[in-house]
Amino acid sequence: MTQPAGVLTEERILEAAEDVLRRYGPAKATVVDVAKALGISHGSVYRHFPNKLALRDAVARRWLARIAEPLDPAGDPDGPAAQRLLRWLQRLAAIKHGMALEDPELFATFCQLTTEAREVAAEHVDHLAAQLTEIVADGVAAGEFVAADPVRAGRAVLHATARFHHPLHAAEWQDPAIQDDLLEVWTLLIQGLGVRP
Repeated sequence: MTQPAGVLTEERILEAAEDVLRRYGPAKATVVDVAKALGISHGSVYRHFPNKLALRDAVARRWLARIAEPLDPAGDPDGPAAQRLLRWLQRLAAIKHGMALEDPELFATFCQLTTEAREVAAEHVDHLAAQLTEIVADGVAAGEFVAADPVRAGRAVLHATARFHHPLHAAEWQDPAIQDDLLEVWTLLIQGLGVRP
């Protein structure tokens, strides 16, 4: 059921907060700025979010969910696990690289937010690692991979490929060889996961 346009929802507050963060940056953006953008009192925002930190965490969580959603392995179930793993890594890299190139200021703002929202960022890393675990476990079940612990293997793949998706490496993403480098790392990972004779 769609809410009337005038109803204040968490979603409307988060949209306004993103816009305020884009305009002022995380250091200067305030709850009062968000309330002004919505044409309401800041007390109305506090009825949905108890403090500025909770609002910022919710904005970071929403942003990170937009990154993780298109990576869901259920949306790409076909083919060998090795190819699914490569497509997953390429999608994650493309999403992050696209955000950094299309709106570098907003990307930097959200990177700062997620750095400050450590619990939210840890949840995001766990979510991505779980997606990789699912692909690795499928590969083990199909006899394509050998991994005694798919959970640890999935997390290791995520960490091993950090150069291609972690914001700390964003300056490297304009390197023309970055996609070739990703393929080389993927090849090495597949060799490590592969079935031995």
